[in-house]
Amino acid sequence: MSVITTVEQLEALYGVPGEASLVKELDHVIPEYAAFIEASPFVALATGGPEGLDCSPRGDLAGFVRIHDPKTLMMPDRRGNNRADSLRNIIRDPRVGLLFLVPGSGTTLRVNGRAHITMDTALCASFMVDGKAARSVTVVDVDSVYFQCARAIVRSELWNPARHVDPKSLPTPGRILEITSRKTIDGETYDKEWPERAKKTMW
Repeated sequence: MSVITTVEQLEALYGVPGEASLVKELDHVIPEYAAFIEASPFVALATGGPEGLDCSPRGDLAGFVRIHDPKTLMMPDRRGNNRADSLRNIIRDPRVGLLFLVPGSGTTLRVNGRAHITMDTALCASFMVDGKAARSVTVVDVDSVYFQCARAIVRSELWNPARHVDPKSLPTPGRILEITSRKTIDGETYDKEWPERAKKTMW
């Protein structure tokens, strides 16, 4: 196995970035980048902490990540499984990475920055959906923002309905929990009850 161990080896293989790869990176959100954030209903949130790295999905109504100003983004935190892995990491290491996806678009948007978590009552209430305020709000100070070209989306055919996988061909969450819990959780019951439970706790 030939392992790359230096930046010099890496650059010898890949070369150096072209102009277009560098000039697109800014330290603030411009209107053209704002358009992607405002259209996105899904973002992957990457964080790191003493226990390791975490990449967590965040989804809500399109534009749920608010652009407070060109250097500041605000993201509501909704109900979930209460693991709070990302939030635990942010408290101890504020560095975050965001990857915004827009259904139908091959272009994705990347944001790197530093975050903190607030429980400000008025701010959480301003993100209210279905009569429910955000549990907390993650405030991101933007360090860099740039678009990612469409190659990964094109190669994966992510938005092509003909390539979508039938969910029934995959193990259900209940099945996985039944195995990992060594049958202390009844998988069939979990799967049956989840839709109604999720409906009541979506926001």
